[in-house]
Amino acid sequence: MLKIEHLTKIYGDKKAVDDLNLHIAPGEIYGFIGHNGAGKTTTIKACCGILQADGGKIYIDGVSIKENPIAAKAKIAYIPDNPDLYEFMTGIQFLNFIGDIFGVEANDRQARIRKYGDMFELTNDLAQPISAYSHGMKQKLAVISALLHEPKLLIMDEPFVGLDPKASHILKELMRELCNAGSAIFFSTHVLEVAEKLCDKVAIIKNGKLIKSGTMEDVKGDASLENVFLELEGEQ
Repeated sequence: MLKIEHLTKIYGDKKAVDDLNLHIAPGEIYGFIGHNGAGKTTTIKACCGILQADGGKIYIDGVSIKENPIAAKAKIAYIPDNPDLYEFMTGIQFLNFIGDIFGVEANDRQARIRKYGDMFELTNDLAQPISAYSHGMKQKLAVISALLHEPKLLIMDEPFVGLDPKASHILKELMRELCNAGSAIFFSTHVLEVAEKLCDKVAIIKNGKLIKSGTMEDVKGDASLENVFLELEGEQ
């Protein structure tokens, strides 16, 4: 579903991402972990077509994000670590705007907005301007908007930041539901306990280089993911 081949991104004299290779298959929840500045967000933005890579190729369900960006982006949904939403809109206006972009039919759109709005307890606030939303409410709205078109690939950067425990639990269940239906998820997180329990596979990046990847069992062995991460980071 997501194939990253020899991805390289350079800022000045620094390689933010250095010859990165990853393959996320349909049905997989793939965690992406590393220290601040390791290259996670740069990789994620390159996968979404927000940043142009300096080398390598990225394919979304077989479609090149560089050569055919519109077709590739139609297959994905992206949730950044700090949702930058159109605050002059109301919640429902924003969701309909996203629905229009992705061509979600009216009946499907209404049903999904009701379903996810109720799940995240946001339905009663959708008529309010986004400028009046708290950070957590904005995060919930971003999640709902990402699920509207049932993406083939859901890409998230620290998706649990700002969510209350109940909303976090719901998002985890929806992530598994989406993958069970054949989609894939690629997300970064600093919450290693969540990654360990939720992910099928995990990749650890340090200074732009992939230092370990594979199934959760292969990566952590008999240790915890936190211990493995700290050891690989050179802090143990």
